[in-house]
Formats: sequence, C-alpha cells, structure tokens
Amino acid sequence: MIKLDRRLILNFDWTLFVLILLLSGIGLLNIYSAGFSLTDLHRTPLYVRQIQWILIGVVGMACAFFVDYRFIARHAYIIYAISIVLLLAVFAAGYTTRGSQRWIAIGGFTFQPSELVKLTIILALAKYFDRHQLGRNCRLRDLFPPFLIVMIPFLFILRQPDLGTALILLILFLSIVFFVGLDWKSLLTAAAGGVILAPIGWYLLKDYQKGRILTFFNPERDPLGSGYHIIQSMIAVGSGGLFGKGFLKGSQTQLKFLPEQQTDFVFSVFAEEWGFIGGLVLMIMFLLLILWGLKIVIHSKDYLGALIAFGITAILFWEVFINIGMVLGILPVVGIPLPFLSYGGSAMVVLMTAVGLLMNISVRRFILQS
Repeated sequence: MIKLDRRLILNFDWTLFVLILLLSGIGLLNIYSAGFSLTDLHRTPLYVRQIQWILIGVVGMACAFFVDYRFIARHAYIIYAISIVLLLAVFAAGYTTRGSQRWIAIGGFTFQPSELVKLTIILALAKYFDRHQLGRNCRLRDLFPPFLIVMIPFLFILRQPDLGTALILLILFLSIVFFVGLDWKSLLTAAAGGVILAPIGWYLLKDYQKGRILTFFNPERDPLGSGYHIIQSMIAVGSGGLFGKGFLKGSQTQLKFLPEQQTDFVFSVFAEEWGFIGGLVLMIMFLLLILWGLKIVIHSKDYLGALIAFGITAILFWEVFINIGMVLGILPVVGIPLPFLSYGGSAMVVLMTAVGLLMNISVRRFILQS
C-alpha cells in the first residue's frame, strides 16, 4: 500500500527519471516531424495526443512508484487475470484497424490490452518464481505453470493478429527463465523442442507474416509490397549521412515515402534528420537506460524486486534491439514500437508505469531491511 516515507523522496532515482523525460521529449519532437505534413486542421495533431498520453503515463509512474512493489506483487495474479479479461474484451467489443483487432475504447480513449499484458506477465512470473524459489537448477517440469501464464495471452494476441507483441512475450519468458536458471539437460531438451516445433510455428503464421520473414532475407523479392517498408527505411537512414538533413527536412519523411513513420519506423525519421551521430547518441541513451535497469536488478534487496526489475529491463532491451534492427534491415519487420519514441498511448502509459516500478525497486533498497 501507499506509505509516504520521506526516504522515497530523498533517495528518488533522478537519473532514471530524467533519462525517461529526455527520451520522451525526443520522441515528441520526432513525432511532430513525422506528422508535420499530415496535420489535419480537423484532427488533433499526433504530438498533442502524445503529450496527453505522456501526462497520463507520468500519473501511472507516480502510482507505481509510491505503492510498495511487494504489495503490487501480492495481487499479481488478480492483475494478470484482469489483463486477460481485457484481451477477451477485444474480441467481443474491440474494433479492427488494418486487419488487426487489438484495441478497445475506454472512456473516450482507445487502449491496447496486449501492451498491458507485457507488464502483468512480469508481475505474475516474478510472484511465481519468488514463491517457489526454484534456484539455479530449474527443470522443465517446474516451468509448466509459468509457461501456461505466458501461453494464454500469447495465443489470444497471436489471434488478433499481433505477431510482434506475441514474440515479445515469448522472448520475455525465455529471458526471465535464463535469469532464474535452467539446468543444462533441460536447456538442451528445450532447444531440441524448439527446433522440432519451428515448422508448426511457421504453419500457424499468416501469409503476410511469412512474407515479412522471407522479405527480410531478400527485400527485393517484393519491392512494392512486403519489401517496401525495409527498402524505404534503409533509404531514409542512409540519406541522413553523418549529421543528418536537419529537423523537418527529411525528404523520405516529409514526402511520406516512409510508411508507419510515427510508429514502427520512427527511428528512421530520427536517423534521416539527425544522421549517424544523432542515431548513435540516441542508442547510447538507450544503452544507459538498460545498464541502469541492470544496476537496479543487482542492487535489489530481495529476489522479488530483482525479478520484476529484470523483466522490465528485458522488455526495454528487446524492444529497442528488435525495433532498431528492424528499421536497419537486419531483423524482420514484426511491428514492435521503439520505447518512448514511437507514437502510441497504450505503450507509453504501460512503459512509464513499468519505469515507476523500476524506480520503486531502486529507492526501496534504502528502506527495506537487509
């Protein structure tokens, strides 16, 4: 529950807070540029909407910071269950955009429950592994309950369809299992099982998803179709050169050759305008964020806090890695946004709430008894 201990303020993690504000600020400028010539006088500009989401996210961050993370974890399964109900509500009352049914309307706002699931899965898995204390030699049979925790929303999200978020859930699960520890025999068995099940996974993919993967190996196979995104993205990044073309001066961006430039390919917009140097600075900022998250993991006072902090840091790492790899053409296009830079209210609010939990864990090491 909420306890206004003055030590929460005295030991506040200003480094993490300022870093998130800087990244969100850069994201706002980038979204303004990406939507500059798209601005419609009859619609609210994208950057104004993003400001609204950031403010809501700051509220979520504050709530996650002040409420003891141990209290939140005690109710992790209930929170997880609510997120599953919201996922089911998408199929009953959600609306479809571009062939995907992912959003529901709540109080005049649209919300994507699959983004919330990323955080609730971390809480549920952290509670499970903390309660069972499986140690560094966890076996496959010990992983069935947590695997089930992940597979239920995974199948729902894959059905929407949202391959990117579904993959993130699996990668998150594997990352946390790696952190907990798996004995080598179980690891080899799991690897062999993955190889055997891979053809089944390929069969379950939709045609356009298969096309994206095939296009990754050869973008020129469909330059006006599935390869268009990657080709235009690499042109935008390459045209930025060393120092970029300048703010609001990116030709690929302003002429709208770059698809999904305010969401999945927002890094391409940034690289075109600010060049290699700007992109490098941005990646260094993300690296600092990841390293700071790992620092919080190491200094956590309890196993529960370490698990939650590691899960949040893992999400940040994988989303940054996959998104930037995607826009540079070294990974398939799977529709994963860039944290704090891509336009999107659900992702922004959930990520800021997650960062609030990180700060919660960081500051409470000065409060909890060793």
